Amino acid sequence: MAVPGKKRAEEPERLAGQVERVVFHNQDSGFSVLRVKVRGEREPVAVVGATAQIAAGEEVEAVGHWRVDANYGRQFRADRIVSVPPTTEAGIERYLGSGMVRGIGPHFAKVLVETFGTGIFEVIENSPERLLSLRGIGPKRVERIVAGWEEQKKVREIMLFLHSHGIGTSRSVRIYRTYGAEAIALISENPYRLAGDISGIGFKTADELAARLGIDKSSPVRARAGISWVLAKLAEGGSCATPKAHLVREASSMLEVSEQLVVEAVEAEILEGAVIPAELQGEECVYLASLYRAEAGVASSIARLMAAGRPPWREIDSRAALAWLVSEHRVELSKSQAGALSTALGSKVLVITGGPGVGKTTLVNSILSVLEQRRIRIAQCAPTGRAARRMQEATGRTAKTIHRLLEFDPASFDFKHGRDNPLPCDLLVADEASMIDVTLANRLLAAVPDHAAVILVGDVDQLPSVGPGRVLADLIDSGVVPTVRLTEVFRQARESFIVTNAHLINAGSMPKVPARDTESDFYLLAASTPEEIQQRLVRMVTERIPGHFGFDPVSEVQVLTPMNRGGLGARALNVLLQERLNGSAAPKLSRYGNSYAPGDKVIQLVNNYQRDVFNGDLGIVVGVDEEAGSIKVDFDSRTVDYDAADLDELTLAYAISIHKSQGSEYPAVVIPLAMQHYAMLERRLLYTAVTRAKRLVVLIGETRAVAMAVKNVLVQDRLTGLRERLLSARPS
Repeated sequence: MAVPGKKRAEEPERLAGQVERVVFHNQDSGFSVLRVKVRGEREPVAVVGATAQIAAGEEVEAVGHWRVDANYGRQFRADRIVSVPPTTEAGIERYLGSGMVRGIGPHFAKVLVETFGTGIFEVIENSPERLLSLRGIGPKRVERIVAGWEEQKKVREIMLFLHSHGIGTSRSVRIYRTYGAEAIALISENPYRLAGDISGIGFKTADELAARLGIDKSSPVRARAGISWVLAKLAEGGSCATPKAHLVREASSMLEVSEQLVVEAVEAEILEGAVIPAELQGEECVYLASLYRAEAGVASSIARLMAAGRPPWREIDSRAALAWLVSEHRVELSKSQAGALSTALGSKVLVITGGPGVGKTTLVNSILSVLEQRRIRIAQCAPTGRAARRMQEATGRTAKTIHRLLEFDPASFDFKHGRDNPLPCDLLVADEASMIDVTLANRLLAAVPDHAAVILVGDVDQLPSVGPGRVLADLIDSGVVPTVRLTEVFRQARESFIVTNAHLINAGSMPKVPARDTESDFYLLAASTPEEIQQRLVRMVTERIPGHFGFDPVSEVQVLTPMNRGGLGARALNVLLQERLNGSAAPKLSRYGNSYAPGDKVIQLVNNYQRDVFNGDLGIVVGVDEEAGSIKVDFDSRTVDYDAADLDELTLAYAISIHKSQGSEYPAVVIPLAMQHYAMLERRLLYTAVTRAKRLVVLIGETRAVAMAVKNVLVQDRLTGLRERLLSARPS
């Protein structure tokens, strides 16, 4: 039975009052902590929420819920805060004296209110010349006051406009910071620009706003904006281009408009240069302009480097180099590695590929050791922080992420190194090259000076990059770039079931299971239902692996799952594992469907150049400030701050998708596989997951699902034109 006068927990409440004090206000995110005088409350109420600008004395209306914080007591957590100018003389004096209106400080605020009373706002707006009658106020100060008042009016107008059209406060603050006083005009003219300009706003949100503004579903503006959205959605599957006929069908269906309208929109986008037509595999296709330029750039850079003559080192006798490695480093290369060394010493661009345990690291180390004798400047890089760190540990030489090597410049919002400012190196070595997408490959290769050589190292049998393209595979398939494929598994590596089973899976065979009660680094645990898999997985991560192998369940055990959704998806597993491993931690902060507390493992979802953290970086929450709505995350001994509005860049990472694990290694990996993953069960997916583990793999799943993953091979799952471009750009 409902309690009279008591609201349901999910029903928002309203609060109105005058701001007595602004305890905290973040200019970038709008996050604010206010003390508000509310009728019926003896003491000022703590109101926590986001607003573009706020000052003491303003009247506010807030919509949200009451909460009792363990550290700060009773608070009103506002989902929306709307402010209006104060109406009482005391409130007006406090507001004007806060500095919110330029040209007025506490002294003049008192004088203005004493002279004009509650009519001061009308005077500023309609009769500002009357201010000149007051001592100390001249024409310049009047100009500043009028301009400041207009700015405040504009901010309120913009916020009310956005709120009335369904845009939340945090997003509204971002919009105001981006567009300023022109926000309403720009959005009214083309609301779809929000999807490209404002982080966190996609086409669907912009489309809803457009509908509220009266833009017809069949508007050419909507159709043209939708073309880029659909192409971007299709590119999420990895293709750089899309057959035009397929694009027309998909866009017509997703936008719910006629195919004729889509055809006209595509032609308009082609004329403007936003999309580029091209023929691929005998079919008429279209590219997003950025991906077209990236593909062309990669091919151009490869041709430029290979046409620039011999490598920057003088000719080296490979037999003498092999003898030197034995005498000086006690390294004896196999026949295939020796042949690869000889090829590397004579190549401007080289690809080294192969699976686990075939000696890629030994070969690269040997090449670098030989070349260092010629005082060659070497730059090492990898796509992720973990991969770069592993590369540095393996080679004993400095390695950076590609983003840090190219040096992002916040002032220009671009990389410092490129075609006009090449990297200061004679040899660039890039590891985990299979996960470098076409856009990043273009930027990296453009920054390599003409005289320098490039070695790309990676396992082409792993999943391709998360971003569009299949750069490593296209380079190999083109035959333009010398390629060394190492296949011999060395004796020490053969003793590992992880290595053995990775190669069996890659060859299309079921993994081997060690004899019962035999200590191993690979276990296959059969389970008949998704529910059983989930239960066994949680127990394995939280109890069995830490107890038997001594691995820390948070920092050393990583769950890798094929999908994000479903009972065995990353989202559901994160909730379960967080509760078991860190459920009692406090304080907690909840945003965007996740709750964070100190000790939680998180992953960065997007590249953020200002924070210097990138898609796929793993970190640990080390601080939570509920009052400020912020958290601190440790990424490899570097602490990064996140405001409430930016927490959509993070998610929990006790479990992550296999795609997100590319380029990383973990001491222990746990992999759930079920028939509910049907659409994702593919050989490269399982192979990639298994090869992420250094010391332990536990595969828990339905036997049918494992067999299907081993058997299923996707032959041509990405449409790219890089191979053909490489062949066309090849020096004659």
